[in-house]
Amino acid sequence: MLLSCSDKKGTTPIPIPVPSTEQPAAQPVPVPKPVVSTNVSNDPGFKLIEGADCLACHKIDTKLIGPSYQDVAAKYTKTDVDQLAQKIIDGGKGNWGDIPMTPHEGISREDAKQMVKYILSLKK
Repeated sequence: MLLSCSDKKGTTPIPIPVPSTEQPAAQPVPVPKPVVSTNVSNDPGFKLIEGADCLACHKIDTKLIGPSYQDVAAKYTKTDVDQLAQKIIDGGKGNWGDIPMTPHEGISREDAKQMVKYILSLKK
């Protein structure tokens, strides 16, 4: 028995799709904006942080080796400025886990306070 495809009457041909030349419109991808204090580049505390080694262990909104600055700001208040400034100078361990923060004995108390004030300004 031999079968063939032929033009038989009464059958419906299979439609062949025509390729579309229209491209779907590209949808914009939302990019989250980092949360930072306004006018960061002019903040004296941020400039001091940038000039020190702080950003090697801390980020504004993400835990790195140490806590994020936003996490620090959430935990402390303006009444803790002196304590936190001394912590920057002396270093410490235990408040955020087992990894110690190295001392920064070369930073003056006034500069450390400026750094802390900037960090606390990041409170959400």
